Amino acid sequence: MQKPWEKLNYGEADKRLVLFHKYARYLIFGGLIVAEAFLLADNWNAPSGFPFPLWYIVLPVVLLITGENAAKLFAVDDFNKRIAFYVLDSLALPVLAVFTDGNLISTLYVIVLTEFYLGAPRLSDSIAMAGSSIVLFFATSALSEFVRTGEFGDLLTLWTQMVGDLIFIIIHFLVINFAIVFYRKNGELTQKNQELADSNEKLTAAYRELQEMTALEERQRIAKEIHDTAGHSITTVIMQTEAAKLVIDSDPEDAKRKISAANLQAKHALEELRESVHLFSGMQTGQTLKEMLVSIIHDSTDGTGINIRYDIDDVHLWDAQQRFLCNSLKEGISNGLRHGGATAFYFELKEEGNSVKFLLSDNGKGLDAANLKEGFGLSGMHKRAESLGGRVWFETEPDEGFEIHMTLPRGGEKGDV
Repeated sequence: MQKPWEKLNYGEADKRLVLFHKYARYLIFGGLIVAEAFLLADNWNAPSGFPFPLWYIVLPVVLLITGENAAKLFAVDDFNKRIAFYVLDSLALPVLAVFTDGNLISTLYVIVLTEFYLGAPRLSDSIAMAGSSIVLFFATSALSEFVRTGEFGDLLTLWTQMVGDLIFIIIHFLVINFAIVFYRKNGELTQKNQELADSNEKLTAAYRELQEMTALEERQRIAKEIHDTAGHSITTVIMQTEAAKLVIDSDPEDAKRKISAANLQAKHALEELRESVHLFSGMQTGQTLKEMLVSIIHDSTDGTGINIRYDIDDVHLWDAQQRFLCNSLKEGISNGLRHGGATAFYFELKEEGNSVKFLLSDNGKGLDAANLKEGFGLSGMHKRAESLGGRVWFETEPDEGFEIHMTLPRGGEKGDV
């Protein structure tokens, strides 16, 4: 069963203060009993001229204070419900101040105020209680002087006699409430730090999950790229070599052309596989886009008799855009050789404002634009360009060759999409 003092009524930031209150209540109640015992001992008999022994009044008041403080400390957990007990304290303590010699009254005030400070939810409540107690203590001390002597003493003299007790009450207020404020602020900071640590942990977990998802998406993208480019190229190599086998006896020259085209396509496929391996391993080629494009052109012309003229600006694009342009150049050359029978190409890459212009033109046989059917490579080029924020279009006429036009937004030196 949950104990009253274990119930938290002041918010999460006050947990340690409530825990401290749980143990401090024993010290407070013990101090109260000791102070009351000394008070009774000092004020048991009647002073000179007093009609009856003081214990007639002091003992019932002490028992009242003891009982209501026991209930307040050990049975009532809610501060608002303890207000009635604080009212009884405010009535009983002045009675003791009036009918005793005044010694230990300030101690009793301090003990009762300590419990109040620990339970008060706001500093303003503690300030109000301390102020009213000081006024009450001063007033009842003056009344005590009248009860004992039959006249009110000089207020300055009374103030001089009480200044030590008042300083004691004020210092007690400052020390206890400073400690309470420190506890509460420290508790709030601890709670905020814990919330921040929890948030950081959640962010770290989310970041790890995002990294895993990004890595998975990148693997899937690279796998698709291998399938779309290298796989397509290898299939074309097989088709070209099979076609060469069929005509090697009847038309050796045509067979040689097919074998040369197959050889070129095989080189492209190998290069694409190498690039994919580099992407998987995180390696960078160290080449600029211009260097990569020129390398593709040289690989396409070496030993094939194909002529490719080019004009390439040294532009900076995202990694994904660079790979797309390189793959598009390979695809365009391959298509021109396979489908158009081209022997010469012109390639241009120009930077115009915030865009990059791509043009690949060949001298192949071309076809009627109305009859152009985009195969796997050309349709994939369309989709990839759109995903990168650009566009692609094709121009062709019978016996006028084939042209690939492309625009892409200019990117940075690093990054991917």
